[in-house]
Amino acid sequence: MRLLLIEDNPRLAGLIRDGLQGQGFAVDWCGTIAGAEAAMQVNSYDLLLLDLGLPDGDGLELLRQVRRRKDTTPILVLTARGGLDDRVSGLDAGADDYLVKPFQIPELAARCRALMRRPGAALGTILACGNVMLDTAERSITIATSPIEAPPREVDLLEHLLRRAGHVVAKAALENSLYAMDAEVTPNALEAVVSRLRKRLAAANADVTVRTVHGVGYALLAPVAAPAMPKAANA
Repeated sequence: MRLLLIEDNPRLAGLIRDGLQGQGFAVDWCGTIAGAEAAMQVNSYDLLLLDLGLPDGDGLELLRQVRRRKDTTPILVLTARGGLDDRVSGLDAGADDYLVKPFQIPELAARCRALMRRPGAALGTILACGNVMLDTAERSITIATSPIEAPPREVDLLEHLLRRAGHVVAKAALENSLYAMDAEVTPNALEAVVSRLRKRLAAANADVTVRTVHGVGYALLAPVAAPAMPKAANA
């Protein structure tokens, strides 16, 4: 899942980005309202993490602008303004949640996942296809009741394919979700991740198929049920 972090403190932004990336999120960072607006014009985000005290304006105004555009992307406000009136103002302006600094990364990650599990949002808790199951909160994969280990990027890829199981997911959409803007991505990076995931699933006897649709993207296909045997005619 791809997040946009809007925070003007570079040190804090680095800690948040590193912590969330360790939890399986792709995180873009900008330090101004103008930078956030520019990023949102060219990228699609599953969640915005918004500081309120920004150098070129109040984050609340950006929040209101996003909601005036009928943009329903979940927004989690991260701020030192911890008073009751501040929290009420942020929620009334359109924030989905409000976390007061200082905070711990595990709590922030849990709140991100909770927001994206809401109806119409990006996440559900348990995803399954065939004998493959993914717990999105624990980031754990189970195949035929047996847990398997996989690196974060393969888990992210599997999650996206599971969410659209039976449908083709465009290569560009996968790259946009798996890699942050400043990530160094080679031309065949996604293909390499797909290849490793295929081998991992096959080694664990998964009954799903990751199919390549050349020039378009990838699809996760459920096992095909064997046709029923015809009943014998009465003698």
